[in-house]
Amino acid sequence: MKRLIRVYVDTSVIGGCLDTEFQKWSRQLMSEFRIGTLCPVVSMLTQQEIARSPEEVQDIYTELLDNDAELVDISEEAIKLADNYLAHNILTPNYRNDAIHIAVATISKVDMLVSWNFQHIVHYDKIRLFNAVNLEMGYKPIEIYSPREVINYER
Repeated sequence: MKRLIRVYVDTSVIGGCLDTEFQKWSRQLMSEFRIGTLCPVVSMLTQQEIARSPEEVQDIYTELLDNDAELVDISEEAIKLADNYLAHNILTPNYRNDAIHIAVATISKVDMLVSWNFQHIVHYDKIRLFNAVNLEMGYKPIEIYSPREVINYER
């Protein structure tokens, strides 16, 4: 049996389902999860952030969980890795949650992380720096993309 690609989904992708600029790709990604061609992975941080979101976004998240999403904890190991990203000045403490998303995805050994956060996550220079810290700490590099880069509309 073919192993599904495990995709860590941050909060921006779920909210992107309702954003005119991003909804085409976010909704298609959710469709891929629904039909089982990709395996969604979310963290307890995603759940905490969604709890503060509008009801429509919470409904999309609930549907994602209903599609066999894997829910991963925020481990001490992930917190330590996130703190190392901050110590290397990749992100400032104001964006610690973004560092935690990347660290949880790294520790969970997902195949990729998807996000619409182009300033702090899906950013070429930052991805290189996150992966430098990952390698320094003994972890594999993480693949980071926007949903637009993952979705193939030619299917």
